[in-house]
Amino acid sequence: MRPLLATIIAAAAIAAVPATAREKLEPEAQLAKMLEGRVAGEPQDCIQLTTARSSTIIDGTAIVYRSGSTLWVNRPTGGASSLDDDDILVTKTIGSQLCSIDSIELRDRSSRMYNGFVSLGKFVPYRKAETAAK
Repeated sequence: MRPLLATIIAAAAIAAVPATAREKLEPEAQLAKMLEGRVAGEPQDCIQLTTARSSTIIDGTAIVYRSGSTLWVNRPTGGASSLDDDDILVTKTIGSQLCSIDSIELRDRSSRMYNGFVSLGKFVPYRKAETAAK
């Protein structure tokens, strides 16, 4: 009787895993969800790194920088396919701005080994719809 009970419990646990595991969205869908309710502004060549609180890598697609309530989306002009949300961005700038002429080195989070680089494109600001209308 005990082996049967153990088997039933194990089967129930295995069946419950897919229901609780989060399904990972495709990169474009992930970016769209992040930008939901926001309106794109005029693309800019540079952003102030001193005001950027965080960055998020969207696999193979873009880097999103959060500055206050604004999300700045950068779709690299080169190397975007190398973007991996498990990489570390190594940014080397002259001054306090990150510009579309800069490149960012990618490092593997576990080994810290070089994992490629991206050449940045323009930064597109996305603001909440009611803020953008003002």
